[in-house]
Amino acid sequence: MHRFYCFVVAVVLLWESWVTADPQTTLLNSGCSQYNVSDTSAFVATLNETLADLRSALSSKAADSSAARFATAQRPRAAEPIYALFQCRAYLSSADCLACLSVAEVGIRRCGNAKGARVIYDGCILRYEGSVFFDQTTQIGNAGVCNGSAASDAGFSEAAQALVRDLTIATPRISGFFAAAERDGVFAVAQCVETVNEEGCAQCLTVADANIEGCPPDTDGRAVDAGCFMRYSSKSFFPANQTVDLSQFLSSGKSNKKGAIIGGVVGGVCGLLLLAIIALLWIKRSRKRRGGRTGDLLGATELRGPLNFHYKDLKAATNNFSEKNKLGEGGFGDVYKGTLKNGKTVAVKRLAIAQTSRAKADFQSEVKLISNVHHRNLVRLLGCSSKGQDLLLVYEYMANSSLNKFIFGNFFP
Repeated sequence: MHRFYCFVVAVVLLWESWVTADPQTTLLNSGCSQYNVSDTSAFVATLNETLADLRSALSSKAADSSAARFATAQRPRAAEPIYALFQCRAYLSSADCLACLSVAEVGIRRCGNAKGARVIYDGCILRYEGSVFFDQTTQIGNAGVCNGSAASDAGFSEAAQALVRDLTIATPRISGFFAAAERDGVFAVAQCVETVNEEGCAQCLTVADANIEGCPPDTDGRAVDAGCFMRYSSKSFFPANQTVDLSQFLSSGKSNKKGAIIGGVVGGVCGLLLLAIIALLWIKRSRKRRGGRTGDLLGATELRGPLNFHYKDLKAATNNFSEKNKLGEGGFGDVYKGTLKNGKTVAVKRLAIAQTSRAKADFQSEVKLISNVHHRNLVRLLGCSSKGQDLLLVYEYMANSSLNKFIFGNFFP
């Protein structure tokens, strides 16, 4: 009798968990890199191991419900290196989070042997790349996603906009970069990946706020991006006990535009230098890129735009621009070898060019353009930084002679 009772209880509990489970696997966005790996068998093996690492990390955190929603994994020394990130919405249960991961694993494998891929669902995001991307925030292809779930009140749109605006301000100031709130019949969440900083989260959500306003009145709205997610609805899609009082995070004097403003003013001069490099690259480029296009990943996986590095991080990476880290001198300044906090080795060029107001206005667009140019014989411009008159460009580091050819001005053999 006792065994029968235990069996009945187990069945009831299993039934209840199945009925209430909701991993929220509505697909919002997916895409594949336009570049393919060169060694498919090595890539598949590494991808399998990396995804297994993600699942293991999440499962090991399952006892701590607050930590079982985010994980990264990396295999940098593999023949085909892979860096991966997975994140669930913080209101999902551990079981639903793992269920969303299972769906995402199937979805992301549809990219075949693409060098990078990403799938975004209502409940989670899964992404992998061949290089480090964990600190990326807003990228090319960010978008609003709308559907036809009708709201019952004509004033829903204004109420949603007000709540989304408050979430944009408050979320970067909340530990874990997640907030859920309900107000005037509107339910909304905002979330950033845990590997970005507060400024990056604020910048990403500012873009998401603008994108989600593009949804017509009386609809569910989502905003998707590389580093953040936002959603509002007239229907509850998260447990009531997940809401947070936003008022305590709105009273600060900080502006939600801070991240965007900082991102807009970071940089300096060197527009002419960058234009010259672009021209030389196009002259040098005589062969078409190999590998067919396999899809579009929120614009393009490999064309992910430059990073705005923190000056203090680059200063620390180069040991305060130490002579021991100095690689050489070029026509526009000195170049130093640096190691970032994530272990990535870079070359930092300290420009010696006078600033002009026109150059400041053009600088970021120029950097974005040149950073997206790929050539097998040239290293890549990763981003930039500035402090006062100190202007820095950050390049991918290569130990062979191609580094000299690229950043010291010797472009031709």
